[in-house]
Amino acid sequence: MASNHLPASSGPDDPRSDVMDERKRKRMQSNRESARRSRMKKQKQLEDLTNEISRLQSANSLLVQNIKEKEDAYNEIESNNTVLTAQTMELFERLRFLNSILEIAEEVSGLSVEIPEIPDPLLKPWQLPYPIQSITASDFVLH
Repeated sequence: MASNHLPASSGPDDPRSDVMDERKRKRMQSNRESARRSRMKKQKQLEDLTNEISRLQSANSLLVQNIKEKEDAYNEIESNNTVLTAQTMELFERLRFLNSILEIAEEVSGLSVEIPEIPDPLLKPWQLPYPIQSITASDFVLH
């Protein structure tokens, strides 16, 4: 005859059942704590990344502003350089003209006139042919 085998301790008052329930409860509590820590860690990472975005955007804005200021300064210097180059060329041409007048005067009068050689300032601008003299704003009166 077949006999039914029931677990020896399957009742609600079974001490093994209480131990299993306690383990299950502790595991669930541990899982909840772990999930809470994980959520907090993700929230902290999100806050850190948001702060990093703000910091980088601020730094980027400063760099963009700095670049714009440098570009403006460069454009102003470039503009001034263009004006100075034009003035140099104008003075260079005036000097040539004056030298040609001196050559004509020398030929006509027969007197020996010292005509200085005209260096090309655009070929080697860093090598000044004459000693540096102070120049005031009144020296640049444009007509």
